[in-house]
Amino acid sequence: MNLTDAPLITSEMGIQPDWIDYNGHLNMAYYSVLFDRSVDDAFELLGMGPNYAKKRRHTTYTAEFHICYLRELHLEHRVCGRFHLLDYDAKRLHIFQELYHIDGWLAATAETLTLHIDMSGPKAAPFPPDILERVETMYGTHKSLPRPERAGHSIGIKRRSA
Repeated sequence: MNLTDAPLITSEMGIQPDWIDYNGHLNMAYYSVLFDRSVDDAFELLGMGPNYAKKRRHTTYTAEFHICYLRELHLEHRVCGRFHLLDYDAKRLHIFQELYHIDGWLAATAETLTLHIDMSGPKAAPFPPDILERVETMYGTHKSLPRPERAGHSIGIKRRSA
């Protein structure tokens, strides 16, 4: 993986037995765990991994998170993530992720607005120049990707007109 991979393909992940619910598939909460673990790969490339929080006292917080569940995952399944940086500014990242089964089918998507945080506040803070440079490098390749169909969707019941 490198900053110019578009989209970024993250590490392969498995499903834990205690993540399976009484319906026999992955509980909805653990899709969030998989997306969170997947984004860790991207944030490490951007210089914002665990050491960033420890040494530089900055981190990221999720401000908004929207998941679409498209296909059930089960205990024996393995998935990987696809990370697409849709946009950014001085303090925020707009991210779109997909979870793919290793056989190639799409299981879920997530759209996230992430804040860069100075942990001394905590408060939203601008990215330091070196991190912003990495974000700009990644965005430079990701901006040419087609906008994901599910990005920007809102929740609601669609009514048929009479």
